[in-house]
Amino acid sequence: MELMELADRLDETLCIDDYADLDASVNGLQVGPDEASVEHVAFAVDGVCETFDRAIDADADVLVTHHGISWGGFDRVTGRTYDRIAPLVENGLALYVSHLPLDGHQKLGNAAGVADVLDLENRRPFGELGPEYVGQRGTATDPYSPDGLRDRLEDSLETGGEPVQVLDFGPDEIEDVAVLTGSGTDWLDEAVEAGADALVTGEGKQKAYHEAREAGIHVFLAGHYATETFGVRALQELVEEWGLETSYFELPTGL
Repeated sequence: MELMELADRLDETLCIDDYADLDASVNGLQVGPDEASVEHVAFAVDGVCETFDRAIDADADVLVTHHGISWGGFDRVTGRTYDRIAPLVENGLALYVSHLPLDGHQKLGNAAGVADVLDLENRRPFGELGPEYVGQRGTATDPYSPDGLRDRLEDSLETGGEPVQVLDFGPDEIEDVAVLTGSGTDWLDEAVEAGADALVTGEGKQKAYHEAREAGIHVFLAGHYATETFGVRALQELVEEWGLETSYFELPTGL
């Protein structure tokens, strides 16, 4: 498959144009030539020197990540920026990135993956960002206790051995769950207004403690990395269906 064909198919699948004015990340093909063929696609959460080296060692033609290297462009290609771009160019490794489009995709996205882990039903988009959504909300098949929901997350997510933090201020039984992966506590008020019993996200801000306590809602902080492995995993399965060889590199941060 040609590189541009792969990029175009991913762009269309993830509707990246819909997020063009909403996302600080430059989504789509961030590094790569106009013409190149692809046989082996690698996947990772973060586009960093470590995952670049692993992809190069695996003889991959392109690396697909959730977090890339261009957040609004570059003023200078020096320092850390140069250190990250150089191995890509020197080794002919292309980089494709999908940030918010992969958070909010209602089938392949990170929030959808966490909702799968929690067996949520009656799912609908959550986490408004302009005209788009970056999360998902649903109802537990069987109500969770706070400890039970925490245990499910710890058993199912790649937390790097770190515990899931819980701001335990909601009801004894958790039925309605809002999910927004990564750094999602800015959508706490939306979760409250929607009638959610809990918000599941990756990392929080200090103010979320008092906001959750005053609103009477649980907040589960399961780790930024841990909540954002699902999207690239889903893309890996899709690309395999397209007939390409794939690899996945785990690099949990515990954060």
